[in-house]
Amino acid sequence: MHPRALTAGLFLLGCWLRAGAEERGSQPKCRSCQDCSMDNGCLSCQHRLFLLIRREGIRQHGECMHVCPVGHYSVRGKDANRCLRCKAASCEDCFSREFCIRCRPDHYLLKGKCYTACPKGSAAEARLMECVDGCEVGPWSKWGPCVRNQQTCGYKWGTETSTRQELSTSMNRSEPCVALTMSRRCRIWRRHCPGDKKTHRHRGSKWRKRQQASGWRSEE
Repeated sequence: MHPRALTAGLFLLGCWLRAGAEERGSQPKCRSCQDCSMDNGCLSCQHRLFLLIRREGIRQHGECMHVCPVGHYSVRGKDANRCLRCKAASCEDCFSREFCIRCRPDHYLLKGKCYTACPKGSAAEARLMECVDGCEVGPWSKWGPCVRNQQTCGYKWGTETSTRQELSTSMNRSEPCVALTMSRRCRIWRRHCPGDKKTHRHRGSKWRKRQQASGWRSEE
């Protein structure tokens, strides 16, 4: 085969393969689209769907979605429904552009905003990762004595407790805003309490059993 003919054939084959790949790739890009571009994906969506624009460098790609993904909020408009990104970088999910409903790890939520440390006048609720407003608490105290059944002796394991004080209270709350006590398991080192009678088996019992086994009997 002539070299020029072979080169032309390979060129046409490459063009055919690229065209097929673009055609196959364009099908999922235009799924649920009302208007679609092979380069930029969805330009508009069917009724009730939300248009999400993903940006990668200088390029952007549109997708039509039933529900906006995490990190975005939905906006219904007269001409189109859109998924828009939350404004704050520390916000993981939001209700609107500047109102966060869930923060990223190591951040606390308070009134739609995320904080690395709760502001003054509020306290951190570690389980929910939220700042409780109108509540201020002091530092944790040192761990108390290890006790069980109100005793610091006579057992192997017990519980020790640490507490903190609520510095400010609200008239609208009947219960503390956050936990004021925490407990943990501890070791009780005094196994016997002073004055307790130690009950032990008589030391001569083993000796007596040995003598009885050998046939020796004590005289009465």
